[in-house]
Amino acid sequence: MSATTTSDMLTEIKEVNLSYLLLAQRLLREDKPMGMFRMGISEQLADVLASLSLAQTVRLAASNQVPCRFRFDDHAILSSLADKGKTLAHAQTHSAILMAGQPVEQIG
Repeated sequence: MSATTTSDMLTEIKEVNLSYLLLAQRLLREDKPMGMFRMGISEQLADVLASLSLAQTVRLAASNQVPCRFRFDDHAILSSLADKGKTLAHAQTHSAILMAGQPVEQIG
């Protein structure tokens, strides 16, 4: 992999991180229980994310690691969302039911 490709990839990771963290904070500040549900995180983790200052958020986003993870690691959830035979509302409802049964992320 070339240095330019690596640099571009790291820049994209940082952009994804910042977008995710800002969205997470907005969701949690507007409706904490719904934000926790949508992101699949514990109250403890929600409190940490919501309380980050802008400087802390930017510093965390600058990591070369992705702090978020896809909740679609379950085949049934991903298949439900990707099923072209279902309407969007049906697919979203089905996947929400499946994701509600997953454990939340914890700190530590």
